Amino acid sequence: MKLPPQTVPALWGAAGGAALVVLLGFTWFGWVTGGTAQNMAKERSEAAVVAALTPICVARFKESADAAKNLETFKKIEYAWDKTVFVEKGGWATPPGADKPSTALAHSCAEALGKQKL
Repeated sequence: MKLPPQTVPALWGAAGGAALVVLLGFTWFGWVTGGTAQNMAKERSEAAVVAALTPICVARFKESADAAKNLETFKKIEYAWDKTVFVEKGGWATPPGADKPSTALAHSCAEALGKQKL
């Protein structure tokens, strides 16, 4: 079977065009794979949960027996990581129904507590 002479360049053009569309789609047009979409959704949902639980963590901190003393101790801590650990150890960053504290929640709570006044 003999193809017309213009068929081969047309097929190469179609293949090149398809490759160009895929390249542009994934780089400029925001296309992502299913796995990337799942990871993005998981990250956003975890961030939303932390944002929703942060005020609860702050309230638990403020309602603790030694809230003023704890806030004074918290303010004296220099490093952000140590502040996060302080909140975790205090138990304020343990979400309702969980067995252990959430580091992401503790970090967010520590940031919010850092804005509190003595």
